[in-house]
Amino acid sequence: MINAPAGNTIAVAELFFGAVISLLRHISRADSSMHAGRWDRSALLGSELKDKALGIVGLGRIGGEIATRARAFGMNVFAYDPYIAQTRFEALRVQETTSLDSLLEQSNVVTVHTPLTDETTGMIGRRELARLPQRSIVVNMARGGIVDEEALIEALESKHLLGAVIDAYEKEPLAADHPLRKRPDVVLTPHIGASTTEAQRNVAVDVCIAVRDALLSGELSRSINVADVGGQWAEVEPALTLARRAAAVGRAILATQGTRAVQRVDVRAGSALVGSRSALVAAAARGVLEGTVEQERLNLINARSVAESRGIELSTTETAAQDNPHGIEVRLSGGMQEIAVAGTAQPGAAPRLTRIGAFHVDIQPRDTLLILTNHDVPGVIGRVGTLLGEAGVNIAEYHQARLAQGGQALAAVSVDGDVSETIRESLLRLPDVLSAAVVCFQSG
Repeated sequence: MINAPAGNTIAVAELFFGAVISLLRHISRADSSMHAGRWDRSALLGSELKDKALGIVGLGRIGGEIATRARAFGMNVFAYDPYIAQTRFEALRVQETTSLDSLLEQSNVVTVHTPLTDETTGMIGRRELARLPQRSIVVNMARGGIVDEEALIEALESKHLLGAVIDAYEKEPLAADHPLRKRPDVVLTPHIGASTTEAQRNVAVDVCIAVRDALLSGELSRSINVADVGGQWAEVEPALTLARRAAAVGRAILATQGTRAVQRVDVRAGSALVGSRSALVAAAARGVLEGTVEQERLNLINARSVAESRGIELSTTETAAQDNPHGIEVRLSGGMQEIAVAGTAQPGAAPRLTRIGAFHVDIQPRDTLLILTNHDVPGVIGRVGTLLGEAGVNIAEYHQARLAQGGQALAAVSVDGDVSETIRESLLRLPDVLSAAVVCFQSG
């Protein structure tokens, strides 16, 4: 199977401007009134795009195309994307904001172009909508659920928002009696972002090119299914899982330190894994990228090229350690921060993390993993366990490590189910807890 994610980029960008201009200039109302025989010119006073501030959440393919066209309309363009290197902001001549709140507070029009993940579900809710200036516009042409529809309707009813443009919905098709259908201040389209003749042709051409390249030169970067590797797969699968999940842990820890745009990934593998180093790097790249890019079907074949296209430097070396031939270390860096996460992946056994930064641990990276740093004082473990228990979160494993008595400690806590942002914030409010990262490992 072949993925062709770029073919619909222009179609979505053009629909964005068509729909926003339709809302600002009341084109749908004007057309309906004219066909009804009326001349409602005085009631159709609109406004312009020029000099309005456009806030883009997610500066990937589509966000970048919208940014380029917005500047042609004379808009002031801002963007928030903690997983994109600063060089992309500079190349697109877009002003980078350091937080979502900062973006919202200065946007007359805000549009989201991110995948739907645990991190982005409900990302634009009541609190975020309240931060927008009065009479702003919200656009969602990405995925239903990123913008909280109930909160959006409330913001429209209160007249805090001027209007909205929606092409993707929490439940599709949109119910016939949905409240959004009754609002004249909302432009609704039935998920038609990619529905142009040109976009469909582009996708078809991209697929044909990818198939040609795969057959003639073995280029498989746009494949979305990994070929069976026979009997070797069972031996290397635990190592691939470990590399992917160690990278996800490292990325989450860097995020707690204020660094989300990973710039370099280095994988060090034990002697038994030398022949799989290329696949291990791809697995680590996938762990870094999952949930942060518009390309939803990342795998061992395409993750490496996607990472390199985003300016992430990938490298691999054989580790000097002879006592653990199945050991793996994934080292991530971004800005001035760096983190190394190591583990072991014996064939036929579940992989285990053995080191996070300077702390030695022993824990299986499964379901959801909490990584806490705290002062090494009595009572912290009890308070963490009590808080999680009261929140209905079951602890599978709890490993506490320290560098020296009374100094800084790290806890790796494997739990069943999800840990919400509310729970994470509650953990941070506990005495002596310094940081808290949550990693939800994706299956497949």
